[in-house]
Amino acid sequence: MNKYIAVLTLAALCSCKTAQPVASTSTTVAETTSAKRVIDAHYAVPRQFTTAYIKAGVRYEDAKNKQNVSAEIRIKKDEIILVSIRLLGITMAKALITPQEVKYYEKINGEYFEGDYAALVKFLGTDLDFQKVQNLLIGQAMDNLRTGNFSASSEANLYKLENQGPTTKQFFFEPEHFWLAKQRIDQPDKQRSMQVTYPDYASYGATVWPKALLIEALQPKGKTNIDVEINAVDIDQPLTFPYSVPSGYDRIQIND
Repeated sequence: MNKYIAVLTLAALCSCKTAQPVASTSTTVAETTSAKRVIDAHYAVPRQFTTAYIKAGVRYEDAKNKQNVSAEIRIKKDEIILVSIRLLGITMAKALITPQEVKYYEKINGEYFEGDYAALVKFLGTDLDFQKVQNLLIGQAMDNLRTGNFSASSEANLYKLENQGPTTKQFFFEPEHFWLAKQRIDQPDKQRSMQVTYPDYASYGATVWPKALLIEALQPKGKTNIDVEINAVDIDQPLTFPYSVPSGYDRIQIND
């Protein structure tokens, strides 16, 4: 899997009014709190939007490659996500993501993929679906916290929710606004983990949005870092989602 596919699937990622920085908090976590209180407060964070147009800079690094690219991400909430990766102004890869399927193509190898999430999970070794990708981008817990069995505690002045099992899931929230500070998924038996850190947020209209996503993915074949710096977010503007595979590309086949 080359670096452009990794950027698309994990992040997978204008004339815009200036983002208003969100004041940092000095609030201290309470000694005790319930998981329900943390969950309810997190879902109360304002994320009301129909469409979002995001411009970002992306830095990709693994054991063999380092690359800086730009990304354009278009979202129609709960329906479609289009990620375009560009290098020196040239489109190197695109991904079109819907709740039913994933499509992408990349220019370096002249390849494309079309399939459902079961095939993609098999290919990547990473449990993804549309809602998780969307939540990752907007700074919301990837899992539906209301359907899980989480214990609540505090760590490093953050509220922490944890669900242990063959897959351990941890979510950390800052104590004033309950913005997501970090989410981590560990699968020790498969030697896999992924952590997404959100160092800061900004407000765009009535919507609070991450200013950056720092992704660390660990698999048996090595470690991958993807740092996404969000430069602009344009909310609720008309968007199109143009996608077509260039002629002559080879389809990636995933066998059982």
